[in-house]
Amino acid sequence: MHPAIHAVRQPTKPAIVMAATGTTMTFAELEAASNAAAWHLRALGMRRGDVIATVFDNAAEVFVTGWATQRSGLYQTSISNKLGAADIAYILRDSGARLLIVSAAFADLAHVALAELPDLPGFRWTGADDRLADWSQAMQAQPKTRIADESPGTDLLYSSGTTGRPKGVMPVLPDGALEAATPLTRMGTALYGMGPDSMYLSTSPLYHAAPLRWAMAVQQLGGTVVVMERFDAEETLRLIERHRITHATFVPTHFVRMLKLPQEVRRRYDVSSLRAVIHAAAPCPIPVKHAMIDWFGPIVHEYYSGTESCGITALSSSEWLLKPGSVGKAVLGVVHIVDDEGRELPAGETGHVYFGDGPAFRYLNDPARTAQAHDRRGWATLGDIGRLDPDGYLFLTDRKSFMIISGGVNIYPQEIENVLIAHPAVADVAVIGLPDEDMGEIVVAVVQPAESVIAPDLAATLTAFVRAQLGGVKTPRRIDFASALPREPTGKLMKRTLRDAYLATGSARP
Repeated sequence: MHPAIHAVRQPTKPAIVMAATGTTMTFAELEAASNAAAWHLRALGMRRGDVIATVFDNAAEVFVTGWATQRSGLYQTSISNKLGAADIAYILRDSGARLLIVSAAFADLAHVALAELPDLPGFRWTGADDRLADWSQAMQAQPKTRIADESPGTDLLYSSGTTGRPKGVMPVLPDGALEAATPLTRMGTALYGMGPDSMYLSTSPLYHAAPLRWAMAVQQLGGTVVVMERFDAEETLRLIERHRITHATFVPTHFVRMLKLPQEVRRRYDVSSLRAVIHAAAPCPIPVKHAMIDWFGPIVHEYYSGTESCGITALSSSEWLLKPGSVGKAVLGVVHIVDDEGRELPAGETGHVYFGDGPAFRYLNDPARTAQAHDRRGWATLGDIGRLDPDGYLFLTDRKSFMIISGGVNIYPQEIENVLIAHPAVADVAVIGLPDEDMGEIVVAVVQPAESVIAPDLAATLTAFVRAQLGGVKTPRRIDFASALPREPTGKLMKRTLRDAYLATGSARP
């Protein structure tokens, strides 16, 4: 299970197809390019355990560099191309990166970031200037054969920072054979039927953990990755039909956008080639999940994990229909629910979600945060709250950092968001808590109305809608409207950003 093997067995098979242009890179071409990149990394002095950083578009360079570092025993820090120069400079320093490679489109951004690190070597994928050398040109001078001292590398990725400054998640550097199975390849084959005949649609930015890891897992298995430069709901359906896509990963926001397409548009495309549609990254409202299963069939799978990969739960459509709202049973690690004092809770009781016996990790240069993420038994948490049912299925309540305490009552925004997103007038929603002298915090919903919805009494309508389902305590005291909500490209709500904007204006609408 490695592109090097597939380059011999099926050299002309596409490993990468760029959705917008149709440009392909075969397994033989990917193997030659990643070998050349590995040789150049060695020529620059990179040795096992070193860190390189990248800022890439969704483009072939993601995979060339990814497989070069994977075979060179290096850590790759894939940095979001949405960050500012100051944050990029911070990550470069914090990760200890020994060089930076960027797509040509981000050369100017790299110049500003590298101004704070004058001694750090910088490269652009194509072209050169007074600060950035030409990476592709340097690769051309290198051998296309495998380096002599191959060893497996991995990623060193930074969390999105929704609860503070981004944290570098540093796993243990793997050892052994390059072609060894990984938890993700085992999961892909066992749960989703991934293999050499897979046509996988990558819908999200490849600098994020799940999109990058899933795409590389498919290539490790010998499948083809069709890469969307950016998500578009109708274009997704067109690509599924055109390329006979068998597997695809999404976030719930993608589902909402596809479901908002007119029925005549949705019926226009043949999606019968799909074998497994996989979603994660954020909670999926129950009505949205039901609608996707009704549309695509019982092939919609869900899993719960994080960049830390300290554990994974998963479940199929058939399981979810029996356990609506669940994120599944553990397939990596063991789930434990504990109270504030660290005592394990029985089934049915809500508490902090921990994984035991999962892969080890630490937050780079942050022993305090590493300690906070682990308990005295070595169990690790992603910061979520939930419960287990008697059959071992996990139900998430919300993140602890998002919990609202109003009048002494714990209120979980996700529950309110799941109700509001089901209303036909709502395109997107975020629920936050804002300071209140009497109640401590009040519940505020920020709603992005669906297109063409203009209703002066919409706030009252939505208030009544929530009250009817959740009662008065959980009903927002205030509903504001916005043209768009701050979300990561993965679909994760940036609630801290939204709440900070309110607080900066004294809780008035920002």
